[in-house]
Amino acid sequence: MTCVTNNNTNHNNSSLTEEGNYWRNEVRGSGERLDVYLFHSSLHLSRNKIQEKIKVGEILVNGEPTKPSYRVKRGDIIETIYSPPKPLEIKGEPIPLSIIYEDDDIIVINKQSDLVVHPATGNLDGTLVNALLYHCSTLSKGFELDRPGVVHRLDADTTGVIIFAKSQRAHSNLAMQFQDRKVTKIYLAIVWGKVPMKKGEINAPIGRHPIKRELMAVTPLGSKESLTYFEVLRSHSFASTLKVTPLTGRTHQIRVHLSHYGYPIIGDNQYGGRDLEIIRRIGIDYKEEFNKVLQIIDRQALHAISLIISHPLAGNEMRFNAPLYDDMKRLIRFLNEVNSS
Repeated sequence: MTCVTNNNTNHNNSSLTEEGNYWRNEVRGSGERLDVYLFHSSLHLSRNKIQEKIKVGEILVNGEPTKPSYRVKRGDIIETIYSPPKPLEIKGEPIPLSIIYEDDDIIVINKQSDLVVHPATGNLDGTLVNALLYHCSTLSKGFELDRPGVVHRLDADTTGVIIFAKSQRAHSNLAMQFQDRKVTKIYLAIVWGKVPMKKGEINAPIGRHPIKRELMAVTPLGSKESLTYFEVLRSHSFASTLKVTPLTGRTHQIRVHLSHYGYPIIGDNQYGGRDLEIIRRIGIDYKEEFNKVLQIIDRQALHAISLIISHPLAGNEMRFNAPLYDDMKRLIRFLNEVNSS
């Protein structure tokens, strides 16, 4: 096994038997949660993965298993055996970018549709990360080595503002802002149906769909707390334009929540936004308009319109706004025309 250590001290522990690399660290400070402390360490693991390893006893403190909430103390010895992820060979590609803001530490993009954020095994090119590496050469290593610069994500067919870290110090700070819910994300969503209330919240746990494992669902099984606020900006004849603010960051959260409560996002082919069942719900009189809408937009009508963060180094509040792309502009114009006819 290869010894990986933060203080150049080798130490063997018979309690650790998993094959992999040995990692040992002697704590120099105190008071920080164990999972947070390790998140900033050289393990290069996400906080969720660190929490999972702690809970199953794969990370020991002074030779004993503990909890993610344990507060580390000066002199604590933390040990684990793990297999560090191997970085993918990711190459820059000349993919067009709509840059909202850039400095030495961060870059903010208005992401276009049909674009995956980062590469994965079997899909190493054509992503937003490939485009960024071509543009700025370097991104932060991050905490998962196959996702340089990535601190949050948007679905492939969701457009709008997304931020990347160019330096490791910026990455650490931004990751904690997202983890601690200190970032404000505002979306524009256009849904089927007239939402009856002006404002509201959806508080429903989200986990893997029990049958279709590639999808998410509102479920009590293996789920996590999920909270979404919404405000109706405009009611149309058979649709509504919403301002949506997710308080948590679950996979597909906005799409799942709105669909679960009967207002799927227009065009969403995974969560009911293109189903013929919609015609029955909005009224057979709107069958022609239904077909026209799906000709206008071939993806979910969801756009991340604003992102508010504290600059990871300067500390000042920054708000980034992303203009709508043409397909959503055309959709809004069409809905307004139907309203006025």
